[in-house]
Amino acid sequence: MSDISLLRAEFPILKQTENGQPLVYLDSAATTQKPQSVIDAITQYYTQENANVHRGVYGLSERATEKYEGAREKVRALLNAKSTQEIIFVRGATEAINLVAATWARDQLQAGDEVLITEMEHHSNIVPWQLLRDQLGIRLNVLRINALGEVCLNAMASMLTPKTKLVSITHMSNALGTINPVKEMIALAHGVGAKVMVDGAQAVAHMKVDVQDLNCDFYAFSGHKTYGPTGIGVLYGKQSLLEAMSPYQAGGDMIYSVTFEKTQYNVLPYKFEAGTPNIAGAIGLGVAVDFLNRVGQDAIGAYEHELMVYATEQLQTIDGLRIIGQAKNKGGVVSFVVEGVHPHDVATLMDQDGIAVRASHHCAMPVMQHFKVPSTIRASLGIYNNFEDIDRLVASVQEAIQMLR
Repeated sequence: MSDISLLRAEFPILKQTENGQPLVYLDSAATTQKPQSVIDAITQYYTQENANVHRGVYGLSERATEKYEGAREKVRALLNAKSTQEIIFVRGATEAINLVAATWARDQLQAGDEVLITEMEHHSNIVPWQLLRDQLGIRLNVLRINALGEVCLNAMASMLTPKTKLVSITHMSNALGTINPVKEMIALAHGVGAKVMVDGAQAVAHMKVDVQDLNCDFYAFSGHKTYGPTGIGVLYGKQSLLEAMSPYQAGGDMIYSVTFEKTQYNVLPYKFEAGTPNIAGAIGLGVAVDFLNRVGQDAIGAYEHELMVYATEQLQTIDGLRIIGQAKNKGGVVSFVVEGVHPHDVATLMDQDGIAVRASHHCAMPVMQHFKVPSTIRASLGIYNNFEDIDRLVASVQEAIQMLR
């Protein structure tokens, strides 16, 4: 990408140093940094437009509402949803998955029904289904991954039965970088009448997502992983499903009328947005969507793929280093371990060089168990990274190994 230096300049945090070294931020899978336009939009809301939405007939409230609902339309267009009624603002992908578990799944599933997930899921797409298993007596089935960190479609097809009511899968693994063939997986699930929930937390910032083309029933992502603020996210759901679902929380704005005898719920999407929402977060997310559209998700994905391939090639020259997750279709995540040294020790030493990487199980303990490692060092890429960042990463890993061995 020829204008990467101009894009980097839009992220003020990259101008600072850590431990006397220029910051190299390689933890975008945990949270992305924010462009100045997003920061300015949030500041402008609080300094010039701060008011509650949907409830005031005065100018401030009307302008806040216009921007809040404008952000919803931007997200609708980004995902190619049919209607803004299908776009629910939540705190993040975690809350979106829990919303589906607590409403659609709790209403629709009964003892003996099956939910299928993959072995590479984030904990937020495992634990909600375990809770339902323990409470309702459903069965939770796990589609295993191979040595490369990939799922097998034939294996999935063999696991689907008429009892499979829901398939809940990640679009892109946060621990491995694997990009799943979700369109094909959705078609298989629909073939037995199952609904499909897609965790897109790692996908939306790195590739185009068209929910109508995928034909998923639910799709979730977090604003803070898409160059937007924390505390805001999105649940997409097909309108017919959302209309039939029970409310997730009760309070203001999710009601049409209330008496002590009966409450009438509001129309979509407000039925699922109880209380004062994260107005500033939604506005910031809308501006982050503008940023993604301006740069282009396809261009972002292609550039990050180049960086990922280069990082993989350079890291593999280091003696004793093993890449964890080498799927053929992979996003900008490189997880690795080094023989004889603990990931946390390596990452701590790298911090002294101003390099921010994650050393953790990445909220994906089953993945670590599959590869028989306690944790990995994960370098995850964003549009602001460049080849110099990769060179500094590799040099720092080599230096840390020399000190630890």
